[in-house]
Amino acid sequence: MAEQHRPALPSLGGRKPNFREKVVDVLRAALVAGELRPGQVYSAPALAPRLGVSATPVREAMLELVKEGMVEIVPNKGFRVTAVSDRQLDEYTHVRSLIEIPTVVGLATTADPDDLRALRPAAMEIVTSAAKGDLIEYVEADVSFHLGLLALAGNDHLVEVVRDLRRRSRLYGLTALVEAGRLRASAEEHLELLDALLAQDTEAVREVMTRHLGHIRGLWAAH
Repeated sequence: MAEQHRPALPSLGGRKPNFREKVVDVLRAALVAGELRPGQVYSAPALAPRLGVSATPVREAMLELVKEGMVEIVPNKGFRVTAVSDRQLDEYTHVRSLIEIPTVVGLATTADPDDLRALRPAAMEIVTSAAKGDLIEYVEADVSFHLGLLALAGNDHLVEVVRDLRRRSRLYGLTALVEAGRLRASAEEHLELLDALLAQDTEAVREVMTRHLGHIRGLWAAH
């Protein structure tokens, strides 16, 4: 399939710290958000100008994403975005719910309030990104918030398992939610969750987490 769709990728020109990792993160977020479409072939030279970088770091980033199974090499053409079936997405979401809901509920009584408050800027960034309709920034902030929250449980392996599940997932309905003005409501659940955690209201935490994860294969998938 020829390269047609031109995703709205943020320019990375001039960014120095962890530059290679940042290119990988942005492209991964674009894949998760559906800005890079399944089945579509993208070349490093074509993507590079949209990121404001040369083709080399883009090619290196794509090769990293090949290892994660998010794209596959198409000889002499570039990289094809791999498709994820509805069944796979349902399975990823189910496993996430089994891990994340009880873990986060437990944090209502064990997490240091100062550590929870430190996550508020990330939660606000999610809301701001949703309001702007910046899906790549939204996904990056969302990952930072949720993995940062889970890290408070003190189980590094658990965090890596969820990180891998999130990388494998796709949020194809984000664009439709932005257009319908409904993404911000989902974004604000992060602030609602923090308030419930700080109040040590375990039932409220469980309700918000269940509703929030349900959006992945409910509200979002419906679009």
